[in-house]
Amino acid sequence: MKIRIKFTKTGVVKYVGHLDMMRYFQKLIRRANIDICYSEGFNPHQKMSFAAPLGVGVSGEGEYVDIEVNTTDSSEESVRRLNEASVEGIEIKSYRRLPEGVLNGMASVAAATYRVRYREGYEPDFSLEDKFMEFMNQETIEIEKETKKSTAVVDIKSMIYDVSFQNGVVLKLAAGSAANLKPELVFTAFYQYLGKELPEFALEITRLEVYGNSGTEENPEFIPLEDFGEDIPTQGE
Repeated sequence: MKIRIKFTKTGVVKYVGHLDMMRYFQKLIRRANIDICYSEGFNPHQKMSFAAPLGVGVSGEGEYVDIEVNTTDSSEESVRRLNEASVEGIEIKSYRRLPEGVLNGMASVAAATYRVRYREGYEPDFSLEDKFMEFMNQETIEIEKETKKSTAVVDIKSMIYDVSFQNGVVLKLAAGSAANLKPELVFTAFYQYLGKELPEFALEITRLEVYGNSGTEENPEFIPLEDFGEDIPTQGE
């Protein structure tokens, strides 16, 4: 069966790259005695895939990895064992069984929410909320964006789904293979609008949640990736 695990990546762990995170989770799964499936062949490996891996230096409060297992304990027991075997900064938040037919995490990603704050000493000398809403009220927001083969000027406004201000700027942005927008690019465009240059290392970014689309392309309904699964009850419940 397929399992979706939600976890955090905070503190100094945010500086660990994706390949090392993969190796860490392979060891964590073994230490927690999760009955994971392995591929066949001369070099068997655990059946595991991550949804939209984070960039180095970005914290995550709602990260996901999908695994396949032969057998499993309850969600509660599995979360407990994984957390007992884990390290500071990586906390398992949920462990849910995916129904048949649900796409893996990487293929499901449609949006993500980020909180962007200024590091100490880099605070702006203007009203962030007022200026950012002026920026968002433009008909178009054009910025040079890298593509797979080159760079192109694109209008990113349609890829910004929501903006709010809660202990920083909270942005819900397009994510995934069809369209993908990083908060750094939004702030680069914001500073271009202000006629300023975004200072290097000024921003502290945390990804709060990753979403899939349970609606249609025309009428999307974004829900957290964990909500595509269901908790596994303890035997006897």
